[in-house]
Amino acid sequence: MWWRHNRSSAQGFSTQGILQQADPRCWRDHYFGLPRARWDSLEGCAFWITGAGTGYGRVIALALAASGAAVFLTGRRSEKLQETLEEGASLGININRCIPIVADITSESGLDRATNLISRHVTQLHGLVNNAAMPQPSAGIQPLTDLSLASWNELFNVNVTAQWLVSKAAMPLLFNSDSIRIVFMSSEAGWASTPGFGPYNISKSAVNTLGSSLAAEWAGHFLNKDIQINVLVPGEARTEMNQGSTVSPYSVVSMTLALLSHPSGGPNGCFFHRDGRHLEFAHSPAYMNDLLIP
Repeated sequence: MWWRHNRSSAQGFSTQGILQQADPRCWRDHYFGLPRARWDSLEGCAFWITGAGTGYGRVIALALAASGAAVFLTGRRSEKLQETLEEGASLGININRCIPIVADITSESGLDRATNLISRHVTQLHGLVNNAAMPQPSAGIQPLTDLSLASWNELFNVNVTAQWLVSKAAMPLLFNSDSIRIVFMSSEAGWASTPGFGPYNISKSAVNTLGSSLAAEWAGHFLNKDIQINVLVPGEARTEMNQGSTVSPYSVVSMTLALLSHPSGGPNGCFFHRDGRHLEFAHSPAYMNDLLIP
């Protein structure tokens, strides 16, 4: 198997205290499972979230805004970004900390405009969540045989190439900060070979390798920076791609914030599941320290 749970015992190593069922209306009471000091450390930081108009991107952006961070929300549709702001206001979150930016993240010129807008507000970014993705285009039961080249290119442009382009575009602002946090949102599909979903599986496997490879490259070249680039499997929840689920997308917030708020000396190039499990991928061993205990 390409992946497995790992601990000194057979059950696998997990971070304890991850809240998957935290009511977002009560964020002032639980801080999504973060210790108060970790929650407070996010205040005044700046984060860029892609795919922030729906699903995981929306809820991560709102949780960060609740902590007092400045949050740049990127999406293709202005109406969806507006819905994110409306949801935040309904939860008692100061949405003045949220700056929506409509952008096509598959376009270098679009990303240039986005980073220019971000630079008008802040001089540095502390973190990036590469969350935007699209489902596999319909191609029958044999998509690896029948999917058109145009559909293949569209899928990989959004799910893989855009994550690379955004990371490159964000790099100057990220490197103005000493602490750099990036979370790549993957999927259990990235470890799967489910018939009928081959192109999507491959795209998410590529995200896994992109995240771990970027982590190794940056850490190897910028030794004076506290770089923590990791990959998170968000699991199944109610998102635009999976509207039939009864699981709240807020289930991913606790683990995401644990990674984004981690102090120096934390994981880099590692893999995690939203429920707190630490994963291995290929030659990348599981991180063997609790994320909520510095």
